[in-house]
Amino acid sequence: MLEPATVPFVSESISAPNEQIELLERRIDRLRGELRRAATTGDRAQARTLRAELRRVEYAWDTALAELEERAPAAARQNPAPPMLSIREQVHHALTLLTVPAAPKLIIAVHDAFFPGELVAARLTSLRRDEERSFKVAPYGRPYYLCPALTADLLSPARGLLAISTWPLPARVVGPLSARVDFLIGAIKVAERVAQLPDDAHDARRLLWRFAAGIPGAAAAGGGGTDPETVAGRAQAELDVHAEADAADRAAAAARAHERLDGAETLFGARLQRLRRTAN
Repeated sequence: MLEPATVPFVSESISAPNEQIELLERRIDRLRGELRRAATTGDRAQARTLRAELRRVEYAWDTALAELEERAPAAARQNPAPPMLSIREQVHHALTLLTVPAAPKLIIAVHDAFFPGELVAARLTSLRRDEERSFKVAPYGRPYYLCPALTADLLSPARGLLAISTWPLPARVVGPLSARVDFLIGAIKVAERVAQLPDDAHDARRLLWRFAAGIPGAAAAGGGGTDPETVAGRAQAELDVHAEADAADRAAAAARAHERLDGAETLFGARLQRLRRTAN
């Protein structure tokens, strides 16, 4: 257990505001964890002490941040950099463009092709677990959650596929044909976006060619001059062949999910133990 009175929250030896802010942020994180545990165990006296300490440290953080802003060069204050998006917002943007569940590698490629900033692969590793943990602490407390796609057979988390909780459940279920169907839908969405961009949007056009290379008759030789309209048309022609059967599989799985799973499980998947109990 932390002892608030014995752990200083500001070091006299720290002169750089950035270092002071980092120290305060670490202290805030630790206090929040201790406060949550105290509240969970019913230790009200400790919770009051920690809450007061947390307010004191948060005030110190605000003060240090204001000092940092005052020290910022005048030019930076007049032309501030655009706000940095959180990783979950970056992933949300990429998935919203695709409209289908996607693996981290594709999410990063879409983000790099169409959106500013850097999306680091290593930071996606724990994202789904963080989202599930947040949901358990405050169910439906966020406008959306990033969650796994669900397998049509077991209704369990699909390995390596992320979706958005606000999508209809059939769109978050993946069946035998879904990988190909979602690839074709993604190709169409990327082609539609590329068609709106200038010819020198090289990253976006390289991504389009990668999709086109997997669709018969859609790719230009060597990746140069791939036509968005051609890619979308070829993708739609193949999609028309598979879409109905895939939609039926997904709808059937979604109906089973509504019958068997609770709210959290429809987002983050059923555990095998739960499925065995409901099957008996």
